[in-house]
Amino acid sequence: MKLKEDKQRRSECAEAMLNLQQTAESPDLTQTAESSEPNQSADNSQSKDISGNGTLNDQDYADAGCQTELTMDDIEKMEDVLRQNTTELGDLRTKALDAQFNQESFEKNEDKTKFYTGLPNFLVLMQIFELCEPYITCGPMSVLSKFEQFILVLMKLRLNLPLKDLAFRFKISLPTASRVWHKVIDILHDRLEFQIEWPERHVLQATMPMAFRQAFGCKVAVIVDCFEVFIEKPSNLLAQAQTWSNYKHHHTVKFLLGVAPQGYVTYISCAWGGRVSDKQITIESGLLKNLLPGDTILADRGFNIGDSISAFTKGRKQLSAYEVAETRKIANLRIHVERVIGLVRRKYQILQSRAMPIEHMATKPGEALAMIDKIGVIYCVLSNLCESVVPLE
Repeated sequence: MKLKEDKQRRSECAEAMLNLQQTAESPDLTQTAESSEPNQSADNSQSKDISGNGTLNDQDYADAGCQTELTMDDIEKMEDVLRQNTTELGDLRTKALDAQFNQESFEKNEDKTKFYTGLPNFLVLMQIFELCEPYITCGPMSVLSKFEQFILVLMKLRLNLPLKDLAFRFKISLPTASRVWHKVIDILHDRLEFQIEWPERHVLQATMPMAFRQAFGCKVAVIVDCFEVFIEKPSNLLAQAQTWSNYKHHHTVKFLLGVAPQGYVTYISCAWGGRVSDKQITIESGLLKNLLPGDTILADRGFNIGDSISAFTKGRKQLSAYEVAETRKIANLRIHVERVIGLVRRKYQILQSRAMPIEHMATKPGEALAMIDKIGVIYCVLSNLCESVVPLE
């Protein structure tokens, strides 16, 4: 009803202005003015005053404006409608921005950044992007910007979304989504792998959490554990045998993870077939080469690597009972590595896949690492950029 009244008022106003214009241009009015009696009253002359060129003066326009019958109340109502429409337009723009995956949409929404990337805030997200941005290609025919390509891959790691789903979300074809996935994973690995670094002993000691200080002084160098990721069943019989895990009753690949007492990943091995033992991975992966005499490793009973560690203690007969004792306090402390692994697996759901594609297990020609190895490094770096799960006090 209100809109009808506003529309009717606007129509009346337009009609009045049109009549005034026609009146001003009519020769009859000019003639009437010229032939009018000289003794006409001054009041009548002022009300119908027309200038010599046949146009209405300012007073006439003011009088004509009054003929629209628009009151202040009407103007206020129209202003209210305008404000309401402006507000609705702003809300629609915000909703449209939330549905996009460009840089602006993440900058203005911290929760969106956390949900889609697993990172703590937009600042950390941009620091990673700036490391990778020079190496992401974006030609004149590219559908996605560099930032959108970067976000697509983080969303895949974070939520394990099918590439078909990502293709729909970003309005691209499935082959394009697949190319972006493979290309940007390589860039992320190459630019971030330096973040997984074995810390110097003095750095470890200076930042040792209180629980470890009280139990072991400052001697703990690393807490080790293995975890497995389910994969598709290989077609090759030998590969089937190498990847079958009796513990998981599934085909898997296995990683060895080394976590500092502070809760940050300092070592991750390449992926091994699920059949291999934890001890074999520990010996053959190269982790033990990082140890110095006097370092303490925390591991569960299944590792049984005391005899292997002695080869890296430079002449020491064997580790003391204090260093290798499997006591309750060791179990209580090494649970931190399980918390780190649990956090990583929950944060980046690609590791929870019931069957990671077998193509991720193969290495490309001329490359030493398979995609699964690169993914392992990437999610460890991203986890290190989040707040530690180990309390310092």
